[in-house]
Amino acid sequence: MIGKKRLMAVALWSAIASVAEVTVETVPGRWSVEKAKAWYAEQPWLVGCNYIPANAINQLEMWQAESFDPAIIKKELDLAQSIGFNTLRVYLHDVVWGADEQGLYTRMDQFLEMCSKRGIKPLLVFFDDCHHPFPVLGKQPLPVPEYHNSGWLNSPARDVATAYSQGKASEADKARLEGYVKKTMERFKNDDRVLAWELYNEPGRGRGLGGDMGSKKAKGAFGDASAKLLMDAWRWARSVNPSQPVMSCAEGSVGEKNIEIGKINSDVISWHSYNNGVIEKLCKEYAELGRPSLCTEYMARPSSTFQEALPTLKKYNVGAFNWGFVAGKTGCVYPWASRKGKNVDELREQGVVCETIEDMPYPKVWFHEIFYPDHTPFDPAEIECIKTHTGAK
Repeated sequence: MIGKKRLMAVALWSAIASVAEVTVETVPGRWSVEKAKAWYAEQPWLVGCNYIPANAINQLEMWQAESFDPAIIKKELDLAQSIGFNTLRVYLHDVVWGADEQGLYTRMDQFLEMCSKRGIKPLLVFFDDCHHPFPVLGKQPLPVPEYHNSGWLNSPARDVATAYSQGKASEADKARLEGYVKKTMERFKNDDRVLAWELYNEPGRGRGLGGDMGSKKAKGAFGDASAKLLMDAWRWARSVNPSQPVMSCAEGSVGEKNIEIGKINSDVISWHSYNNGVIEKLCKEYAELGRPSLCTEYMARPSSTFQEALPTLKKYNVGAFNWGFVAGKTGCVYPWASRKGKNVDELREQGVVCETIEDMPYPKVWFHEIFYPDHTPFDPAEIECIKTHTGAK
């Protein structure tokens, strides 16, 4: 079965060339520069992380009823509050919504209430082209040691995304994806506990077969095949017109259309950089667009660090969301390159897995994450840096 899935994935890459033509345009309803600036002026300096609980390997394990874990989340939110984090970037998933819409909303309400009590407003993300292509509900796979994000999932599934890009998606899939965005936004469109919406994380990134996530030209990139779904997601979002700003990832995406769509439609710009030397350059470039911006991914030691990036982001009043928080099942303490030359499915079949978080190994220098599972910091100096810039000390 696993071999068939990998063959399917390879076939899907080859199908990308037949994508439907997409016109890049600004969808009516975009906030004016003045409105975006006024909204941003009402916020504290936004600083937090891309968050998933340590005991969840992916978005499904975080949000499914059988594995949603408020006890763990509360402890980790207390930890986030203690270092001055006031926001989190959190991923949803269309498969969970499709199977249990109202249940998902109940759990989102629980999560948002836990965040609100700690002065934290999440930025919620709908779609994602990164990592593994075939999400399946139910018990999620165990993590593979020394492997970056061995269970993180595409949303939508890669076969669905490919069919959508070709204008061949089933009516059921089209209805699910549209309902996922529109109904979720409608449910929370006036909810003060929600900071903002991000329609698509890194559209076009499209791995799933291993390799270096850092390269825009690495084999397996989905590229502008995501542009059709991205443009439609913008139309769905604007039809709802939420009280919160809407964005899609610009720098960090793969494909000229995907990046341009994010730039010309976002109320507030979302961008990524894992390079200390590039962050200041991007702060300046996005400031020239006239809108507030958020660096929604940074911090990958040693090329991107809190000590270098945080002062720069604060200087330019750019929101700061590092990748990762408490080390756990995602294995993001290991770099993207830890995936090279490895077949994650074969390793699982061979039993090369970690049964518990405590079994997870650690490199000498972590790539992402800030705390061990017992909430001891990886580097106390980093915590002092964070607390200095957030005012938590």
